[in-house]
Amino acid sequence: MIRWILATSALAVVAGAWVLSGPDPLPDDALAGLVPDAANGERVFIAAGCASCHVGPEADGAVDAPVMSGGKRFETQFGTFIAPNISTHAEAGIGGWSDLDIANAVLRGVSPEGAHYYPAFPYTSYARVSSQDMVDLIAHLRTMPADPTPSLEHEVGFPVSIRRSLGLWKRVASGPDVIVPGELSPEEEHGRVLVEGLGHCGECHTPRNALGMTDYGAWLAGAAEPAGDGRVPAITPDELGWTAFDIAEYLSSGFTPSFDTAGGDMVEVIANTARLSSEDREAIAAYLLVVSGSGS
Repeated sequence: MIRWILATSALAVVAGAWVLSGPDPLPDDALAGLVPDAANGERVFIAAGCASCHVGPEADGAVDAPVMSGGKRFETQFGTFIAPNISTHAEAGIGGWSDLDIANAVLRGVSPEGAHYYPAFPYTSYARVSSQDMVDLIAHLRTMPADPTPSLEHEVGFPVSIRRSLGLWKRVASGPDVIVPGELSPEEEHGRVLVEGLGHCGECHTPRNALGMTDYGAWLAGAAEPAGDGRVPAITPDELGWTAFDIAEYLSSGFTPSFDTAGGDMVEVIANTARLSSEDREAIAAYLLVVSGSGS
């Protein structure tokens, strides 16, 4: 009798975990009624840094029509993740996906087949992107060139290789809709959208626990490099000590107030922020100056 109870309880736990670990896609009508603006979609594409990860290693440096063939490698403590092809190629890329398929990938980290994506793809930040920005981004992605390069498999071992477990990870790791509490000015709110969502700044500048979950209580307070060598600096006001002008100028030119220049991964980040409007960069600066170093 005891064995039967234990076996039944174990099965119930497994069944419950299976249900809880399933994908949580957007509702079918999530994008209904939204009219895409491809021009804003290009801005969203730049702000989100899509090309920084998905342009192929052999890219020719094209800015206006980068080839999103994938292949860039990201070394982490959990294994090596390889950016996939997200070009408009119907088989190798996302050309055959529906708008909802793309939105589910970006906002929920779910593939068209219902599999979980690894959070090396920063969907926990992109979840804060508005539906309008999402349909605009999709419209822009559909204007980009196709490439037949096949996506490569990630190089991860057990238990990371069990994608289904990411469903449970998502339930714990998903952060608040708004990270910095309190009422913000329109400019600061504009910056919030760029920093907390599209720009996914917290993915690098905020510490994580042993399971790779963002510590929202130490928002933008600096973190270890994903590959384990060195640190990503804090960008809270007290730690950074820059003015709004200093921040906006850095995001435009790469020059710090002491006339040093950006290095490492920030070179690619600034290549993107330099293409945004001055209003966008000033909004990012305004938001960063109200961050206290702790989340909600």
